[in-house]
Amino acid sequence: MGTVTVSQVKLGDKITQDVLTPLGSVLFHKGKVVTPRELEILQAFLVPQVVVDGPPEKKEAAEANSDKNQEQPKETLVKTSLMMQYDRTVALLKRVFNQMMSGQSLPILDIRNQLELLLQESQAYKILTFSPQNVPDEDYLYHKSTMSALCCYMLAQWNGLPKKDWMQSALAGLLHDIGNARIDRDILNKPTKLTPDETEEMKRHTVLGYQLLKNVAAVNEGVKLAALQHHERFDGSGYPLGIGSEKIHPYAKFAAISDIFNAMTMKRAYRKAASPYLVLEQLHQDSFGKLDPAYVRIFIEKATQFHNGTVVRLSDDRMGEIVFSDRNHPTRPWVSVNGTIVNLAIERQLYIEEVITRTKA
Repeated sequence: MGTVTVSQVKLGDKITQDVLTPLGSVLFHKGKVVTPRELEILQAFLVPQVVVDGPPEKKEAAEANSDKNQEQPKETLVKTSLMMQYDRTVALLKRVFNQMMSGQSLPILDIRNQLELLLQESQAYKILTFSPQNVPDEDYLYHKSTMSALCCYMLAQWNGLPKKDWMQSALAGLLHDIGNARIDRDILNKPTKLTPDETEEMKRHTVLGYQLLKNVAAVNEGVKLAALQHHERFDGSGYPLGIGSEKIHPYAKFAAISDIFNAMTMKRAYRKAASPYLVLEQLHQDSFGKLDPAYVRIFIEKATQFHNGTVVRLSDDRMGEIVFSDRNHPTRPWVSVNGTIVNLAIERQLYIEEVITRTKA
């Protein structure tokens, strides 16, 4: 096939000439067969073109069909389906918030039906590498809530809750901030620090959310309590009631973890997105008194699994690839940088600044 642009590379193609990074290091040696992982790394390192030889069994088909008619890789189709349902859920939630502002009732059947479609694609959702792009600041809540729905759905499964709780837990994540529909938009979208009075007004979204959900028969009490309790803390230091861990519903604990993680890893007008690995470390610190330590431990363990091969940028701006994740230090994996292993569990001054290989939304 010869020299082609990266966009023309197909799964199964064999690289017939060493591929170099922009700094001159060997990214792939010749003979490497292209899988979805290799495609992502080529794109992450902004490699413009490569020399490849198509797989023998596909050469005739490649010659007979144009690129646009060739079958799209299955993994890409799965991701596209996730993005489609994700975008539809965000759009629906935005419409729901606007309806609630004008005093209309919650369209719970529409919400549940769309959420079911989204959850059918949840196997393609990777917590650390999914990142919605170019989100307008006024749409922040809808994206955060949609990602929280996926996180809560997974947390319910990871913590062994019965299957009947999975959908309800996802609803808790999706609707935990619904009370913000009744908060003044000028306060909600204020780009600078809130005044003490504005902060107190913002805190009312927990009680307002519970009031909006309390008469909705299609959601269980846990969903309603998640709206009320997701800012309560393990040691009783949260709001609105200042209750301790034993009185906080599991859905609310899931929503608290999801809310913090997704809030910190999303870009805002006044700050950049935080590294997902640094946020996991912050969650671990918060599990000493603030968040449920058992739930946080499982969230970190599961979120960091199966990320070998992920391309990342370290805090010193070097690019590398995760090659090993230590169960004892899940947020500090081994990273291969130009063939040299950087063990982040030992080199504590370094951390993963950015995940480069990302699922774009």
